[in-house]
Parts: sequence; structure tokens; C-alpha cells
Amino acid sequence: MANAERSGLGSTPGTGSSPGPAGARTSRNALVLGALWLLAGVLAVRQAAAVLRLPPDERLTDLETWIGEQGVLHVSGSLYDGDAFTGTPFSGLVLKPLTRAAEQSLGYAWTFGTLLLVVVLGLVAARSLPGPVSRRTALLAAPVAISLLVLSLPVRNTFTLGQTSIIPVLLVVLTVLPRTSGRQAGALIGVAAALQPALLLFAVVLWLIGRRRAAAIAGATFAACSALAWAAMPHDSWTYWIHHFGGAGLGAPADGLANQSLHGLLLRVGLSGPVELALLAVLAVAVAVVGLRRAAHYAEDGQLLLAAAITGSVALAISPTSWQYQQLWILLAVVGRVGKRASDRLVWPVLVVLVMSLNRRALLPDIDILGHIGYNAPLLAALAAACLVPFLSRTSPAWDNPAPTPVSEPVPGRFAWVPLLRFVRRPLSRPNLMLELMFIRIGYFGYSYIRAHAPDSRTLAESHGHQILTAEKWLSIDIEHWFNSVVADTPWLRDSMNWYYSTFHFLVPLSLLAWLYLRRPATYRWARTPLAFATLLALIGFWLYPTAPPRLMGLGFVDTAHGPQDLENPDFGALTKLSNQYAAMPSLHVGWSLWCGVVIALVAPYVWMKVLGLLYPLMTTAVIVGTANHWVLDAVGGAVVVSAGFGLQYLLLGVGKRPKEEATGPLWPLRFRKREPEPAAAGSAEPAAGPALVASVPGQAKEPAAEAVEPTEVAGPGPR
Repeated sequence: MANAERSGLGSTPGTGSSPGPAGARTSRNALVLGALWLLAGVLAVRQAAAVLRLPPDERLTDLETWIGEQGVLHVSGSLYDGDAFTGTPFSGLVLKPLTRAAEQSLGYAWTFGTLLLVVVLGLVAARSLPGPVSRRTALLAAPVAISLLVLSLPVRNTFTLGQTSIIPVLLVVLTVLPRTSGRQAGALIGVAAALQPALLLFAVVLWLIGRRRAAAIAGATFAACSALAWAAMPHDSWTYWIHHFGGAGLGAPADGLANQSLHGLLLRVGLSGPVELALLAVLAVAVAVVGLRRAAHYAEDGQLLLAAAITGSVALAISPTSWQYQQLWILLAVVGRVGKRASDRLVWPVLVVLVMSLNRRALLPDIDILGHIGYNAPLLAALAAACLVPFLSRTSPAWDNPAPTPVSEPVPGRFAWVPLLRFVRRPLSRPNLMLELMFIRIGYFGYSYIRAHAPDSRTLAESHGHQILTAEKWLSIDIEHWFNSVVADTPWLRDSMNWYYSTFHFLVPLSLLAWLYLRRPATYRWARTPLAFATLLALIGFWLYPTAPPRLMGLGFVDTAHGPQDLENPDFGALTKLSNQYAAMPSLHVGWSLWCGVVIALVAPYVWMKVLGLLYPLMTTAVIVGTANHWVLDAVGGAVVVSAGFGLQYLLLGVGKRPKEEATGPLWPLRFRKREPEPAAAGSAEPAAGPALVASVPGQAKEPAAEAVEPTEVAGPGPR
């Protein structure tokens, strides 16, 4: 795309840096920059190593179509059966043993060449950010861009298959650099379209923004490249353009989940034939019209990289087939700014990065409508970028000045070295709901994944179980067998405990988090961080100390919740396909219930509610022991990790006691209370300061000085 406005990192950078001594800021920025470049290098090397470690028949599989069975010679049988080889028989004799080495060398060269293309693409994308940008952003953009590209599914797919999909993306992105002329932009887009025909839509955008000569050059270059290929390979060209209508029908079936296009979506929902084609035509035209007009608008606004991302997303959506390695355009859409509040700015980029980096099961549970959304997440993200997301214009007042998130300075702790993270400012407003839900889902997926992949050696886990049982006997608290027998022999108690065990573990914490978010946002921030810390510490415990629960020890315990298990079967039946059965120490059933009990006891308005909250972890302990799912010391371990979670929050952030707040209803704005005037000092000529009130409800205009504000909320951990 031709450059509509010469702006970007070459322009004068804004201030954009946090207040403080200039030397300290420079040192901190250098440290962060070095860490980001190190991370980008580690990720790049890891990806290249992951490809080269694959067996030869599993890596760079698309290269086989170019190499052939006999390596670089492309011949079989006699050297002269065809007309490809023109050397002497001796030269053929010398080359044949080298064909395998040549194939492997091409694999290495292709892998590192692809890596180089990814690095160049990241550098160009960072250079093409719409300006002006701060100096800090200019320094950090390149390593962040390279890291995100290497982590993305399209790039990982390209590395594994040996695809050329990065090349057309890079060719188009080069056109948004400030010094790219219209003629150069047209030629680059034409070559990119010759590699991926749908990218000819970029010529349409050139036409819409008035760069018609560049658009004509793009079309002519595309036609020339296609004609050259037709002259060199007429049979292949006929197959591609005529028989398969521009590549439609090549590769995997069009209704497969890999095809993230409107055509693939309509086929997956059961439409076919003329009805599907007619609906596809209507939807494709609508998406093209809306998306290309939006791309032209943002190009004229100087956001050329965003315009390219929108156009590429349109191309993905309306193409007959859009495979995973073609989805880099969606990732480039993270450069668009969305939201008039600072707390909303991360929602869109985080959503795009998650969609482009994680598989569908990590994004959403594989159930009913949520599963279908996860299956089509890349297409939905492309449609959102092309037609729906309200990206800000550079002329918008919120472009550089979004509504700030009220924050509180770190509060010194009882000890001089607390908090350790003194640079973290605690937000005072309710966090963005969409961002919270995304983090909760990804956090739970990570928890489930690590728990399922923790070491599960039966011998090691049973030895740890015997260690715990020995310690309990020494402490005279080995009551598991007696209590489990009582529960198993009492039907009503057994059934109620089984229902409790399978229901309350997730229901109560999620319900409490939802209530806190709606009614006690400051307490929500204060409470969620130690819960996350406790869960992380528990995962470390599962990994380092796999422990068999009583029901899997073969000591006569009755598994009332899951039924009998075949201990001779290493999988213990179908149950172990769902989770690691040796994640017993510490017990998160007790840990999460203790967290709930502490929070309920602190926020509940009535004594009977506080009592129920404190009884909840005790009842949970009775249930996990009675159903033979945990040892008593597992419950102690759960209490320890929760206590450590609250302790870590205090050490890192200085947040100890529950904050005071005033909330009158769901999603009520942050409120401030009036501070009474202080009497003037004796002998002072200045009058006492009058009452100060900061209005947070829209429509109230007066805003006194910041030092007169006393927020009624004290929030939890770091900002979002």
C-alpha cells in the first residue's frame, strides 16, 4: 500500500515516559529492552530447534513437492529419461550420493531463512507504527513484535510445513514504510498477489485512497507474473486457474476447521450448493465493501499498518480457502487502538494475541456454542478487525489521552523493604470485564494443562502417600480410614458428600468472584491476586511432589465419588484421561474453600454469613477426607498455599488488609467522599481549605485539585 502520510517512528517521539529521575528511567528501559530482545532470541531459536528436531519425513513437508523423490535432481530411473539432467554420467554418479545431503541442507537453509523473514517482518511492522510514538514504544516495539510473530500459530505452522506465506505479507508490509514510493508499492503488491491472489484487494484500497497509478501498476505486475508462470508451466497454470478456479479445491477439504473463511464456515454449518454460493456472494460483497472502505479511511488517517491488517483480514474472510499459515494479517491488527479509557486499551490486542497463539480448546471450553466459537475464532477475529472493531482515529482526543485509570501509590509496609515492587501503582477502578474473563479462562486452561502433565509415576506417588500416612500416624491424625468407612456405610452422608465434592469446588469461588466484581470491586482486586498465587504454588506442589490419594493406595479405602478403580490398570480406567490423579498435595479443594471462607468472613454483613464462610473450608476438609480423595495433611497443604498467596501479595505489593470501599450497586462508578475542611494553623494568614469533592459520575464538571481527593476505595494488585 502506498504511503499516504509520512509518519511513524521517524517522527519526533513524544514524552510518554513515567516521571522520575532520568537516569533511573534510562536504566530501567535498557533493562527491559535487553530482557525483551533476549526473550525474542530464545523464542526464535527454540522454534527453529523444534523444527529441526523433527524426523526428516515430518518437517518441511511442503518442500517435498519441490525437491522430488531423488532430491534436487528431480529425476527417477535413468538420468536421461527426461530432459532435466544434462550433465555427464560421471557427474550424475557424483551427485547421487549428495542428493540426501542437499535435501537436508535445503531444510536448514529454509528454516533459518524463514526465521530471518520473521525478524525482518517484525522490524518493519515496528517501524510502521502510526506516529507519533514515545521513545520507549519505539525501542520496545521491535522485540515485542518479533516475539509475538514467533509465538503465533501461523508462523509456527509456516516453520513446520516450509511454506512461503510470510513472503507476501512482508512484501505488502514493506509498502507502508515512509520512503516507499507509489510505483514501488504497486510492484510489491502485484508480486504479493501473484503469490496469493486475494491480496489483489490491496490494489483496490490504493484506488480508493487516490493512488490509482500505483493500483494500475499492482494489477499489471500481477498479470505479468501470472503470464510468466503460465508460459513456463502451462499445464500447472491451467489446473490452478481454470480447473480449480484460482486454487479453490486444492489442499484439505474446504469444510475442514483449517479453512477459516466464510466459505468454510457456511459449509461447516451444513449449507451447500447454489444456496451456499449465493449466501457466500452476498456476505463476501458486504465484508469487502465495509472492510475496504474502513481500510481506506485508516490509510488516509495515516494508520497504514492498520489499513493493511484490515485489508488482509478481508482477503482471508472472502477467499474460498484461508489456511492457518495465511492468518498473519489478523495478528497485525493489534496496532489498532480501541477504547477511550486506559483500562480498555488492552482488550483488543490481548484477544488477538490469544486467538493467534492458542488452540481452540485453550480459548474456550469445547462445549455447545462456546466450542463452535472456538473452532472459528480466527475467522471471527478477522471479521471483527475488518468490519466491527471501532479503531480510534488519530484525530480523536482519546488517541493520546485516554481517560486515565485512578491509581494509588504503594503504601509502605510494616517493614522497610515492603513492598518489593514499589513501581506498581494499584488501580482504584473496576477492571475490564472482558479482560478478566479472558485471563480467568486462560489461567484455568494453564492450571488444567499443568496438572494433567505433572509427573504421574505410580511408584513415586504411592511412596509419597506412604510418607504422608507415616507422618499422620506420628501426629496421631490418621483418621482417613475410619472416617471413610463411616461415610461409605451411611447412604445419605455418602450421597451428600459426593454431590458436595463434585459441585462446590468451582461453583462457590466463581460465584464469589462474580459478586465481588459487581458489588465490591476494590475487594475483588485485593482477593483475586492471592487466589492466583495460591493456585500457582499448588501447581508447583503437584509437579514436585506427586502424591497418591487414599483411594488409589490399595489400602482398603472406598472411592465414594468415582467408584471402584482398577489399580492394576496404569490408567485406572477412563478417569485418568481427564486429569492427573496424583495431584493430591496440596488440596486445592481446601485451598480455594479457605480463600472463600476468609473473603466471606471479611465482607459479609451478618454474623451468620461470616460463620457459614468460616465453616465452609471445614466442611470441605471433611468431604475430601470422607470420600477418600485427600489426606488430612493435603488439607493442611491447601491452607499453607492460600496463606502464602496472601503473604506474597503483601510482600510484593504491600497490600495487606482488606480495602475500605463504598459500593451502592452493581457496576456503580468509583465514588469519593467529601473530606471535611481542616482548621487553619494558629497564626496562619491563609484561610482553611473548603470541602473538596471529586465527581466520578458523568455530567459533573467540577474537578478540584488532586491533593484534595480522598478515595474511598483502596485497590489490590497491579493495573490492567
